[in-house]
Amino acid sequence: MSLSNPEKSSAAKPVTLITGASGGIGSALARALAGTHELILGGRGGAALNALCAEVGGHPLVLDLTRPETFAGVLAGLGRVSNVVHNAGVVELGAVAEQDYAVWTHTLAVNTVAPAELTRLLLPTVRQERGTFVFVNSGAGLSANAGWGSYAASKFALKALADALRGEEEANGVRVTSLYPGRTATEMQRKVRSQEGAEYTPEAFIDPQTLAATIAFVLNAPRDATLTDLTVRPGPQ
Repeated sequence: MSLSNPEKSSAAKPVTLITGASGGIGSALARALAGTHELILGGRGGAALNALCAEVGGHPLVLDLTRPETFAGVLAGLGRVSNVVHNAGVVELGAVAEQDYAVWTHTLAVNTVAPAELTRLLLPTVRQERGTFVFVNSGAGLSANAGWGSYAASKFALKALADALRGEEEANGVRVTSLYPGRTATEMQRKVRSQEGAEYTPEAFIDPQTLAATIAFVLNAPRDATLTDLTVRPGPQ
């Protein structure tokens, strides 16, 4: 997959790749950036991703985040990439005593290993663009509660990846931000609340559009500033 005539269509705009683009935060971000960024929208494919691409003028990128060995082939010929927003993620709640290696392997693969490999492969072009990596982390990446072991471990590791990358790439002009949202009104949160045996009340959580606006600010911030770590919590009710 490559952008159509990227030299002509993208010369004045940054090219931003978003993973998990058809999810709540990802689709909100795509809509927030439409018109000002060329968009490469990553996902598992299907009607939702195609519809979003048609709506915002984005270019679909079908990725299986459990198979990082396929990424190089998928990204071949991609062209310019200025920014990468690592937004895709999975969660499966459960006590350490109850979750077997398959849950841990899957969670770490999608939430940590896939972002690491995508970063490695996309880093040369992001360096050329002096662009930005945004890692959509979680409050669980700062504090691990009971029942959240596998997910929190993957997000702690994602923080380590971002911190190391920031130190390594500062001299190359690459900016790296970790975003730590609290509970957000998405389908993932609906699943979490179901696993917790609790009611899903979206009005009590952060609106995905709020996080999209936050990420857009990070991407568009003047070059004299790097926003390294941002924690966003639901406002008072």
